[in-house]
Amino acid sequence: MINGLMWLLLCQVAGEVVVRLVGIPVPGPVVGMVLLFGLLQWRKPAPAAGVFRAGDALLRHLQLFFVPAGVGVVTYLAVVRDDALPIAGALVLSWLAGLLVVGWLVTGLRRG
Repeated sequence: MINGLMWLLLCQVAGEVVVRLVGIPVPGPVVGMVLLFGLLQWRKPAPAAGVFRAGDALLRHLQLFFVPAGVGVVTYLAVVRDDALPIAGALVLSWLAGLLVVGWLVTGLRRG
Protein backbone atom coordinates (compact mmCIF):
# COMPACT_ATOMS: atom_id res chain seq x y z
CA MET A 1 0.00 0.00 0.00
CA ILE A 2 2.91 2.36 0.69
CA ASN A 3 4.10 1.76 -2.85
CA GLY A 4 0.65 2.74 -4.15
CA LEU A 5 0.61 5.92 -2.05
CA MET A 6 4.05 6.74 -3.42
CA TRP A 7 2.74 6.42 -7.00
CA LEU A 8 -0.30 8.58 -6.22
CA LEU A 9 1.78 11.32 -4.61
CA LEU A 10 4.45 11.13 -7.30
CA CYS A 11 1.84 11.66 -10.01
CA GLN A 12 0.29 14.55 -8.09
CA VAL A 13 3.67 16.25 -7.67
CA ALA A 14 4.48 15.62 -11.34
CA GLY A 15 1.16 17.23 -12.26
CA GLU A 16 1.98 20.29 -10.14
CA VAL A 17 5.41 20.56 -11.78
CA VAL A 18 3.92 20.30 -15.27
CA VAL A 19 1.34 23.00 -14.49
CA ARG A 20 3.99 25.35 -13.09
CA LEU A 21 6.41 24.79 -15.98
CA VAL A 22 3.87 24.96 -18.80
CA GLY A 23 1.54 27.49 -17.17
CA ILE A 24 -1.70 25.80 -18.16
CA PRO A 25 -4.83 26.88 -16.26
CA VAL A 26 -5.61 23.37 -14.96
CA PRO A 27 -5.15 22.22 -11.35
CA GLY A 28 -2.01 20.17 -10.80
CA PRO A 29 -3.82 17.19 -9.27
CA VAL A 30 -6.00 16.91 -12.40
CA VAL A 31 -2.90 16.75 -14.59
CA GLY A 32 -1.48 14.24 -12.09
CA MET A 33 -4.57 12.03 -12.49
CA VAL A 34 -4.13 12.12 -16.27
CA LEU A 35 -0.48 11.16 -15.82
CA LEU A 36 -1.47 8.35 -13.45
CA PHE A 37 -4.04 7.08 -15.96
CA GLY A 38 -1.39 7.08 -18.68
CA LEU A 39 1.07 5.30 -16.41
CA LEU A 40 -1.46 2.63 -15.49
CA GLN A 41 -2.33 2.10 -19.16
CA TRP A 42 1.34 1.89 -20.11
CA ARG A 43 2.51 -0.40 -17.28
CA LYS A 44 -0.65 -2.33 -16.50
CA PRO A 45 0.45 -4.89 -13.89
CA ALA A 46 3.34 -3.11 -12.19
CA PRO A 47 1.99 -0.26 -10.02
CA ALA A 48 -1.70 -1.06 -10.46
CA ALA A 49 -2.28 -3.37 -7.48
CA GLY A 50 -0.66 -1.01 -4.98
CA VAL A 51 -2.42 2.01 -6.43
CA PHE A 52 -5.79 0.25 -6.21
CA ARG A 53 -5.19 -0.74 -2.57
CA ALA A 54 -4.10 2.81 -1.67
CA GLY A 55 -7.06 4.29 -3.56
CA ASP A 56 -9.51 2.00 -1.77
CA ALA A 57 -8.02 2.95 1.60
CA LEU A 58 -8.34 6.65 0.77
CA LEU A 59 -11.90 6.24 -0.51
CA ARG A 60 -12.94 4.50 2.71
CA HIS A 61 -12.10 7.71 4.56
CA LEU A 62 -13.21 10.19 1.89
CA GLN A 63 -15.49 12.09 4.27
CA LEU A 64 -12.44 13.28 6.23
CA PHE A 65 -11.17 15.16 3.18
CA PHE A 66 -14.24 17.42 3.29
CA VAL A 67 -13.49 18.70 6.81
CA PRO A 68 -10.89 21.33 5.70
CA ALA A 69 -13.23 22.59 2.98
CA GLY A 70 -16.08 22.89 5.49
CA VAL A 71 -13.86 24.75 7.94
CA GLY A 72 -12.81 27.10 5.13
CA VAL A 73 -16.43 27.87 4.28
CA VAL A 74 -17.23 28.59 7.92
CA THR A 75 -14.11 30.78 8.21
CA TYR A 76 -15.21 32.90 5.24
CA LEU A 77 -18.92 32.82 6.05
CA ALA A 78 -19.20 36.63 5.80
CA VAL A 79 -17.79 36.58 2.26
CA VAL A 80 -20.07 33.69 1.33
CA ARG A 81 -23.05 35.54 2.79
CA ASP A 82 -22.23 38.68 0.77
CA ASP A 83 -22.10 36.67 -2.46
CA ALA A 84 -24.91 34.22 -1.64
CA LEU A 85 -27.05 35.07 -4.67
CA PRO A 86 -24.30 34.60 -7.30
CA ILE A 87 -23.13 31.43 -5.54
CA ALA A 88 -26.68 30.03 -5.48
CA GLY A 89 -27.14 30.97 -9.13
CA ALA A 90 -23.90 29.26 -10.11
CA LEU A 91 -24.89 26.14 -8.16
CA VAL A 92 -28.32 25.94 -9.80
CA LEU A 93 -26.97 26.60 -13.30
CA SER A 94 -24.14 24.08 -12.95
CA TRP A 95 -26.58 21.50 -11.58
CA LEU A 96 -28.93 22.12 -14.50
CA ALA A 97 -26.08 21.94 -17.02
CA GLY A 98 -24.87 18.66 -15.51
CA LEU A 99 -28.39 17.24 -15.57
CA LEU A 100 -28.83 18.18 -19.22
CA VAL A 101 -25.45 16.78 -20.27
CA VAL A 102 -26.03 13.49 -18.44
CA GLY A 103 -29.52 13.20 -19.94
CA TRP A 104 -28.19 13.90 -23.42
CA LEU A 105 -25.32 11.44 -22.92
CA VAL A 106 -27.57 8.63 -21.64
CA THR A 107 -30.01 9.19 -24.51
CA GLY A 108 -27.19 9.06 -27.02
CA LEU A 109 -25.63 5.96 -25.49
CA ARG A 110 -28.94 4.08 -25.34
CA ARG A 111 -29.56 4.71 -29.04
CA GLY A 112 -26.26 3.09 -29.85
